[in-house]
Amino acid sequence: MEQARPTAAGNDYLPELTLVVETALGVFVRPVPAALPLPEGVDQGTGAEMAAHRAAATWGLPDFVCHSAIKRVSSGQRELGDRMLLTGSRGAVIQVKSREGAHKDDASERNWLRNRGAKAARQAKGTVRSLRSAPADFENGRGQTLTVDGNDYEWIGVVVLDHDRIPDDTIVDCALPGLPCVALVRRDWDFLFNQLRSTTAVVNYLFRVADMDPVALGDEPVRYYDLAAADADAPPGEIRPEVAELGGVRFSVPQLPQAPVGSDRAHRVMRIILEDIAISPLGQHMSEADRLLLLSEVDELPVGARAEWGQLLLDMLRDVRQVPPGHCKWRWRRSIAPSGTRQLIFGCATRFGPDIQAAFQSYVLLRHHELHQQTGLADQTATLGVLLTPRTDGTRPWDTTLLRTQGDNQLIPEEVKQYSALWNPQGTDVPST
Repeated sequence: MEQARPTAAGNDYLPELTLVVETALGVFVRPVPAALPLPEGVDQGTGAEMAAHRAAATWGLPDFVCHSAIKRVSSGQRELGDRMLLTGSRGAVIQVKSREGAHKDDASERNWLRNRGAKAARQAKGTVRSLRSAPADFENGRGQTLTVDGNDYEWIGVVVLDHDRIPDDTIVDCALPGLPCVALVRRDWDFLFNQLRSTTAVVNYLFRVADMDPVALGDEPVRYYDLAAADADAPPGEIRPEVAELGGVRFSVPQLPQAPVGSDRAHRVMRIILEDIAISPLGQHMSEADRLLLLSEVDELPVGARAEWGQLLLDMLRDVRQVPPGHCKWRWRRSIAPSGTRQLIFGCATRFGPDIQAAFQSYVLLRHHELHQQTGLADQTATLGVLLTPRTDGTRPWDTTLLRTQGDNQLIPEEVKQYSALWNPQGTDVPST
C-alpha cells in the first residue's frame, strides 16, 4: 500500500480540487471532482438535500439512506433531519444547508457558514433527542419503511454545507455536548462516498474524525489522505487469543484505502450481493429492520479487502461448475473479527436445491457453534452466511442465499457429530481471519 502525504493545489474558490500525493512509489494525482449538480425544477435548498441523498445512495446503498420524517409534537410538527444514514448500530443525522443569493465579503460568508453550521448541529441534536424519546417511521431510498428507535443507535450529526465560495481557512466547529458533529462541504461529502463506495465505511470515517479537531472547510480530502497514510503505516491490531488459536490466515488491510475503491467486476460482486439482499422477498418472520441488519453486516467487510474477496468469489463460482453431472462441489471463505464475536461466511456450491440449503445451514450452524464454544462468548456472537450458486438460464449470474444465527444455537451432541462428520472429516478446515 502506498504511503502518502497529500498537498492541495488549485483555486480555493473553485469546487474542483487536485491532491498531489507523494509516495514511496512516486507522485500520484488524486482529483476530487466538483459536487454532483443540483437537480432542476426544485429550489436550491431542496436540491442540495436531494443531491446529497443521491451521492449516498449511488456510491453507498439506497437502503442505508432515509428521507426526513415529520413527527407530531404539542406545538405542531417537527421535521426529523434532512436525511439520515443507518448502518449497523450507528446512525448519522444529516443536515444540509445551501447558500442562496448573492455572496458578500469573506467575513460575512464565514459568519454565514458558522451560524448555519451551529444551527444545523442543534437541529441534529434535537432529532436524536426526539428519536430517543419515541420511535419514528422513516422511508429509505428503496421506498421501504423503517421504525427507528433512537436508543438502538450511537449517533453523530453531519452538517453538509452547499457553498461554492468558501473563504480561506474557514473552520466550522459544530460539536455539541452529547453529540459529536462534523461539518463538511458537499463536494467532500461526495468525495467520501465515491472514494469508499460503502455507507458503513463513510459512517465509520465520520465517527473517527469527529473526535479530532475540525479542519478548514474544503480540506476533508486532505485529512482523509493523511489518515490513509497513517493507516498504511499502522501495525495490525490485536486478535483475541482464543480466535488466534483457531488457526487460519491473519488478514489486515488499512481502514482507509489510498486508492479509490474500484468499479471493476471484482468490486461489483459485493454490490450485486447487497442488491440481491435488498430486493429479495422477506421471509415470513422477517422485517425491514432485519434486512437492514443483513445489509449492514455484509457492508462491514473492509473496503480494502473487497477486490480480493470479489475476485475469489468469481473464481469459486467458476470452480464449482467443474464437476460431473449429479455431483456437487463446495468452496468456502470465512472471516472472523478480531473480537471473536462476528463471523462472515461466503460459500459457493454447484447448484441450488433443498439438499444444498440443508448442507449450507449445517455448515453455518457448525462454524457458529465452534466459534462461540472456542471463545465462550455465545451471547455476543453472530454469524452471517452467504451462499452463491451459479445460474445457467442467463437471467443473472448467480442466486444468493443467506442464513444468520446469533447467540447459543444449542446444537445437541448428535448434531455436532453429524455436522462435523460432513464438514470436518479430517479436521483440516480452518478459518481465514
